[in-house]
Amino acid sequence: MTVRQPAFGSIAPVFSPSVDAARQAGAPVVALESTVISHGLPFPRNLETALAVEDLIRAEGATPATIACFAGQLRVGLEAGDLEFLARSRGVSKLSRSDLAHAIVSGANGSMTVAATMVVARLAGIGVFATGGIGGVHRGAPESFDVSADLRELATTSVTVVSAGAKAILDLPKTLETLESLGVPVLVFQSDEFPAFWSRKSGLPSPLRVDSIEEIVRMHRVRADLGLAGGQLIANPIPVADEVSASVIESAVESAVKDASALGIRSKALTPFLLERVRVATDGKSLAANVALLKNNARLAARIAIRLAENPVID
Repeated sequence: MTVRQPAFGSIAPVFSPSVDAARQAGAPVVALESTVISHGLPFPRNLETALAVEDLIRAEGATPATIACFAGQLRVGLEAGDLEFLARSRGVSKLSRSDLAHAIVSGANGSMTVAATMVVARLAGIGVFATGGIGGVHRGAPESFDVSADLRELATTSVTVVSAGAKAILDLPKTLETLESLGVPVLVFQSDEFPAFWSRKSGLPSPLRVDSIEEIVRMHRVRADLGLAGGQLIANPIPVADEVSASVIESAVESAVKDASALGIRSKALTPFLLERVRVATDGKSLAANVALLKNNARLAARIAIRLAENPVID
């Protein structure tokens, strides 16, 4: 966990009692996004998964901090009732970096994408964030210019992000090329191949391989010592028993992308649409895999946060 005294000004986040206590004690905290709850998984699987992920982080010895915006107020750490509200509500906005100020001023309810979660985690002094898969360069981006703000955020905000790679609905080669151009280190955990979210293999070599939590923690600290802006992406392959074969996923994604194009679905609506079409096409296998990889990433993130808290980075 990165320890600092942030200058909140007039937008001080509201910390849950458990997160506030952990921050005051310098104990490990793991940030969690909330878009997966409101836009990523169907009810009640979204609520069950959110609660299970938080419990896994606690079992590892860290404190979970799910981040959202309620009535224009940034919330770092949610109670069970808050999680259920996000899981059930259909009127929750999907917030990225570009939307945060407007959401605060307008008093909106919003869930946080990877980019927005990184912004608020950094503001709150939390250095480790667990998610499912990052956004990236969408297929057809040369025509649509649809590139996720997650990539730019990784290049500017100093948070270690644990994911199962980038979502397989994306153009993975272009996503990796963009991350390299932005100077974002992509560290694949214990594998020579970049994972493709639901699948362990993408056919793309690991940009950088790491085999231990200690290597990840040392990289986090060395980047701070070097004064390098931006975070690092930890690509954590889904467990073997939970993956869906790449060939099955690719067929489902290609069909979903064609449907989205024909229906004119784009921007923030595109990813939820594609994920749902893939879920249906795989008879729910992609949904089960999504839940498994979220839990797998949460465990790894908690272990990283614990090691960082033993000798925190001061900035």
